[in-house]
Amino acid sequence: MNDILTLRPPTMHAPATALRHTWRCSAALVCVLSHVIGPTSLRAQTPVADRSYDPTAATETLALWNGRAPYAVGDEPGDRPTLTVFRPFGRRPTDPPRGAVIVFPGGGYVFLAANHEGRQVANYLNSLGLTAFVLRYRVAPRYRDPVPMLDAQRAIRFVRAHAAEYGVRTDQIGVLGFSAGGHLAATVATRFDDGRADAADSVDRAASRPDFLVLGYPVVSLSEPFAHRGSGESLLGRDATDRQRAEHSPEKYVTARTPPSFLVHTDADDGVPPENSVAFYLALRRARVPAELHVFAHGAHGLGLGSGEPGFEEWPHLMAIWLRGLGVLPVRSR
Repeated sequence: MNDILTLRPPTMHAPATALRHTWRCSAALVCVLSHVIGPTSLRAQTPVADRSYDPTAATETLALWNGRAPYAVGDEPGDRPTLTVFRPFGRRPTDPPRGAVIVFPGGGYVFLAANHEGRQVANYLNSLGLTAFVLRYRVAPRYRDPVPMLDAQRAIRFVRAHAAEYGVRTDQIGVLGFSAGGHLAATVATRFDDGRADAADSVDRAASRPDFLVLGYPVVSLSEPFAHRGSGESLLGRDATDRQRAEHSPEKYVTARTPPSFLVHTDADDGVPPENSVAFYLALRRARVPAELHVFAHGAHGLGLGSGEPGFEEWPHLMAIWLRGLGVLPVRSR
């Protein structure tokens, strides 16, 4: 079995280079539970850049707004943000309401990897008994900040406002984001409101705060030294100032109201450095927000559920255990 080093949080103001050095000392899996996954083999992986959506198992696709969405510049499919609903098999209208997860696929804010970071994930969540919603949010070059965030906030409000129709508990609506979709998920988890009670649109009366957060190899910081420049340029433009990039780095805006969070990354990720997850986790610790972090030794960026990648493919199971701890999934009887 590989050796494992449990990460001890560095001092609050440790420089990023020191954090990087500490992190690289981990030989296998680092997580808050010091959980050891068996040895893994290093293999070259090419992230799947799937640009087409596979709606095979979807039950319905819903427009987030009636008519044109805010800031829409046209009437093409890419101008219309949608939620695709995936219902658990065998679920009956009379069953008690349960939790739901809204999935934000990655794609660098340029495209959406809506198959392996969308449909496949929704199918897995369905297997746990959860209703899943995959968000198709608007991306560059036609759309930049704040449009993706508005789409994501609207998705949370929409599910909460229509919870009864989908058998969903209004206090168990979480978001799960991958890569740039992780940045979007972390953004809505740190920038939310309680809705407008006087809004004419019933959806706008619902709160946009997610009840829990799952981040898969997320882009978090848009500031150096470990920013993902491509996502930052797509979201903010190439001429964004340091201040703008800092304002869109969610680790700087974690508070006690940020929802409980589960993070997964790999030490071998050379697309989005694992320091992104580490920085967000440490911010959660400082704010005393319950959090769990798993970093696996091997695995390239963009693996989705990680099927076929020893070690990393265990993360969905670990997430399910975490969801049981939150009460989102029922605790199994012994």
